[in-house]
Amino acid sequence: MPATVVVGTQWGDEGKGKFTDLLAKDMTMVVRYQGGHNAGHTLVVGGEKFALQLVPSGVLYSHITPVIGNGVVVDPFVLLSEMQMLTDRGIDCSKLKVSGNAHLILPYHQVYDELHERSLGSSQLGTTRRGIGPAYADKALRVGIRVQDLLDEAIFRKKLGLVLGHTNKVLSAVFDREPINAEELADRVLDECLEKLRPHIADTVTLVHEELESTGKVLFEGAQATFLDLDHGTYPFVTSSSPSAGGACTGAGVGPRYLQRIMGVAKAYVTRVGSGPFPTELFDEVGDHLVEVGQEFGTNTGRRRRPGWIDTVMLRHAVRLNSLTELSITKLDVLDKLDTVKICTGYEIDGQMVTSMPYHQSELHAAKPVYVELPGWQQDLTQITEAADLPAEAKAFLAEIEKQVGVPIGLVSTGPGRKQVIEFSDQHA
Repeated sequence: MPATVVVGTQWGDEGKGKFTDLLAKDMTMVVRYQGGHNAGHTLVVGGEKFALQLVPSGVLYSHITPVIGNGVVVDPFVLLSEMQMLTDRGIDCSKLKVSGNAHLILPYHQVYDELHERSLGSSQLGTTRRGIGPAYADKALRVGIRVQDLLDEAIFRKKLGLVLGHTNKVLSAVFDREPINAEELADRVLDECLEKLRPHIADTVTLVHEELESTGKVLFEGAQATFLDLDHGTYPFVTSSSPSAGGACTGAGVGPRYLQRIMGVAKAYVTRVGSGPFPTELFDEVGDHLVEVGQEFGTNTGRRRRPGWIDTVMLRHAVRLNSLTELSITKLDVLDKLDTVKICTGYEIDGQMVTSMPYHQSELHAAKPVYVELPGWQQDLTQITEAADLPAEAKAFLAEIEKQVGVPIGLVSTGPGRKQVIEFSDQHA
């Protein structure tokens, strides 16, 4: 059975959770394939807000098996806290499965993350300091501790002792910090987490393949977005994993032949958290409007996001990298009151017009956006449910994005609620 992937096409915070939730009603399994609790997403269901960090969006449907894949890094304390929050609000988490091959984030990762980021001074990357990068670094160094290690106390204690033997030397010699006691940490993790997590630990590769090879429907959910991808993003201002569609294969343990529908999600504008190049960034009252009306503050951190006009140079590149079959647009309603709206269609670099993403970081930092400017619609879109009822100016804005990126726009979100979605591609011709 073919699978669906939902990916972000910008720098994250595009509203992927809403479309994942929307698609999930027709799925039997939703799989989170990378990232950690540095990527929150907010869903609004029946007027209630659910801010999720690790648990896949599909948990809100009783018929779905939510899966945390091997490509995710898991803070067991955060996961259990999130599961308890959902349980307290009447959401059943009993079906949740966590890959035994997923790597653990433990307190020393967060300590190291905080100290290392501080040490960079003015060159800080803007990480969430949640320990995600150090956990992936340990994975690459082959000293990481996996979820399955919790099931064998002797192995868990041995591995923790080995990795802390090295980490404590760095903390002491480089950062002048007290060492972390391996035995005390092992006791805490095993006492507070093991029995609660045990029923959820599974061979998720087999579970996913059994679902794909039956009549099931599987949705793969990424965190962050294409331009935060470790290989293809604006390095070094990126995350430590692969949020692009290819990451679904390695992060969940499936081959690419299963991936048939690949939906990219983009905001009607762009935001970015932390440092890094941003050609269309706005520093004026329009930027302030996007932040205030769009509530552009981090789900996890509360940090103000950097705003800018939508950039189709980025989106064209995202189409290539992910083999997108369609694009979905969120927060179109945030632009409702603007007199004019802009779409970046190219960059001017050293006097030359370019329409593809520059590969060299210096060129991207020097890029000046070239815009198409269109009239705004100055009409409330939040109650519109049919594409035919959209103002002509809003249709023109979306049509120009389609023209620039070369794939159809399927869904358009006009508000945070589940029902504030328009099926655009079939109705606007």
